[in-house]
Amino acid sequence: MLNLKGNTITYFGHSTFGLETPSGQFALIDPWVHTNPRCPENLKKLARLDAIFLTHGHSDHLGDLLALAKEYKPKVVATFETYLWLESKRTGAQALPGNKGGSQKVGDFDITMTNAFHSNSIEDAGERLYAGEAGGYIVRLPGGVTLYHAGDTAIFGDMKLIGEIYKPDIACLPIGDIFTMGPREASFAIRLLGVKHVIPMHYATFPMLTGTPEQLTSETNDIAGLEIHALHPGESLS
Repeated sequence: MLNLKGNTITYFGHSTFGLETPSGQFALIDPWVHTNPRCPENLKKLARLDAIFLTHGHSDHLGDLLALAKEYKPKVVATFETYLWLESKRTGAQALPGNKGGSQKVGDFDITMTNAFHSNSIEDAGERLYAGEAGGYIVRLPGGVTLYHAGDTAIFGDMKLIGEIYKPDIACLPIGDIFTMGPREASFAIRLLGVKHVIPMHYATFPMLTGTPEQLTSETNDIAGLEIHALHPGESLS
């Protein structure tokens, strides 16, 4: 049974998650909120926003970052090249640079940026800008709960190291296929990570993303004790 120790994980749709700690601090991973077609209307106005953790700069992940940064002035963590771009936008938010393997504390959240196998660019004023490499995050929440958000990625063997080093309690894994892992590959990622709680993400937003939680369940029905939390946008684990 998953015990989140008073923390709450809310699914905004696609790859966007909200993390709320017992003290009330709130962070977004991949802040595609206002323009996300899967995000429920009741989630599009935030009570507060203390931090943003960005995996990469594609529009379905960078999303509404600039608007949210200007409105709420959160701390924003991004890989170095993306951090430089954010600094140039002068949003008034505090941009924090990071890179793979590095850790830092952001309010209630202890984070480590992990590897991901994916491209990364930002569309800005009609230009496509290089934005460093894509990544994922280990997020250590108060009470000792560890979440792994894989970002957009293919399966890779070092997920086994991520499991051994960080021992995530729950993993958010893409399953949509075409641009990321599909359900079959995600089933092997689960085995490498050794995780027992999984939230599927990055599926159903567009017709091209054909992977489903049902397919993931079928591919993992031999893993003892595994729970797949197929959250609908707007649903939470707490």
